Amino acid sequence: MWMKTVFWGLLLFMLVATTMAVEYGARSHNSGPWSWCDPATGYKVSALTGCRAMVKLQCVGSQVPEAVLRDCCQQLADINNEWCRCGDLSSMLRSVYQELGVREGKEVLSGCRKEVMKLTAASVPEVCKVPIPNPSGDGAGVCYWAAYPDT
Repeated sequence: MWMKTVFWGLLLFMLVATTMAVEYGARSHNSGPWSWCDPATGYKVSALTGCRAMVKLQCVGSQVPEAVLRDCCQQLADINNEWCRCGDLSSMLRSVYQELGVREGKEVLSGCRKEVMKLTAASVPEVCKVPIPNPSGDGAGVCYWAAYPDT
């Protein structure tokens, strides 16, 4: 009897797994809804110039002008695929680091450490109230990569 149960359980699992693989294009090396954000597939990463200015200002403790905040939030909201928003913020942050020649643990700008800028950038979706996918379901609108050291 237990063999039949195991057989039917495995069969059901395979059916669900196959359906999910087809839905998310498991044939590619980078499958899932986030794979649509890959520049190699033709996706154009947003420069997020307004967010770039906002993150720099916030990081050094300056007041962010309303126009800069509005521009950033609009640029982020204009990214139609919500799965791409955190990736574009991460790209923007890497370009800021590169522009400023930043290394781990160093100040990005006077009075602003790299870790602080990273957390500031990761929280932009929450500040702007722009939805991003949140697999943990805890309601936080902070990009997942903020938890990883090499972002």
